[in-house]
Amino acid sequence: MSFLSFIPNAINSLLKKIFALKENRIYELNIADKVLLICTHLTLNDLIISTSLYRAIKEKYPNSSLAAVVSNEKHTQIKNNLIDEFIIINKSKFINPLNVISFIKQIRTPFDICIVPATKSFSSKSDYIARLSKSKIRVGINSFDGKTNKSNFCFDRRVDLNYCKHPDTNISERVLEIVKPFGIDTKDLSSQLTISEDDSKTAKKILSGIKKNLKTKLIGINASSEDPANNWSLENYIELIEKLNIDFNCVFYLITHNSTEEINFIKENSKIKLPLIQPKTITETAAIILLTDLFITNDSSIMHIAGTTSTPQISLFGTTNPFNWAPCGKNKIFLQKSDLIDDITVDEVFDICKVLLEETK
Repeated sequence: MSFLSFIPNAINSLLKKIFALKENRIYELNIADKVLLICTHLTLNDLIISTSLYRAIKEKYPNSSLAAVVSNEKHTQIKNNLIDEFIIINKSKFINPLNVISFIKQIRTPFDICIVPATKSFSSKSDYIARLSKSKIRVGINSFDGKTNKSNFCFDRRVDLNYCKHPDTNISERVLEIVKPFGIDTKDLSSQLTISEDDSKTAKKILSGIKKNLKTKLIGINASSEDPANNWSLENYIELIEKLNIDFNCVFYLITHNSTEEINFIKENSKIKLPLIQPKTITETAAIILLTDLFITNDSSIMHIAGTTSTPQISLFGTTNPFNWAPCGKNKIFLQKSDLIDDITVDEVFDICKVLLEETK
């Protein structure tokens, strides 16, 4: 054992001796008025696609309030009427003892149930926060894909998860596995965001300058991704836009949360006018996409935001498993040929665009 791994293991062993909870194998839970989710290990994409978990809790306990502990201010932009409160754990602000005290007070408010969800793995930090919370019942991972969770002592209700048995299960369904033993489940796996009236007004104002004719089809395109391996060829996007324009006489916009070289390349090399939209918030992004007739995107955060809308969508995948991460819902189509995203041809994308556009006539 290396010295670097010895320190956290020693800390974990000490915490286990002091704070270990006795496991309770009863899977019937009482009525819950207050539920706490510890989501500090979840990414923005995880939080969006975990809507099914929030929905399942609300369906089981319709009158409950749901609080989620997150690790980033940006994550609170995920406006979702299923989540009643966000609690932020910000390490940079923990230099001030008052912020630490404030955070502890928030999670020490009595909760009926505390749950640590899982999408890809377990998290000791999240487990420790769950143990620190003042909850009657704490639900968490006992083992993950056969590997024991060393901080499972933080929970009195422990669940063994084995995603290896069904490797192509969508994350929106996987995230429910931690609560299914307790009768908490839902059939609706779709993601959602709550779009405010201000977001809708902003979106309409932005798009009014792009779409002059109400009968003209509006197509949105996100050509960037957080992972370069998930970037479809820019030349392909340019060719696709021109083919769609010839056949459907559409209007287009490019959308991004950051001005990138990819976006500028498409704008400069396309014969078609391509306005660039840079929304200020996540829900503003969703509001814009909601008013779009078709949205085409690389595998990215914007893909997941688009997945919360009813807009027909084509998502292009490279190395990531689309069965795990593609948005669920009607007219949510994904394409993957191999780990090389450019194996997807322009004609293949165009053919799906044609079907979806003709369905929205």
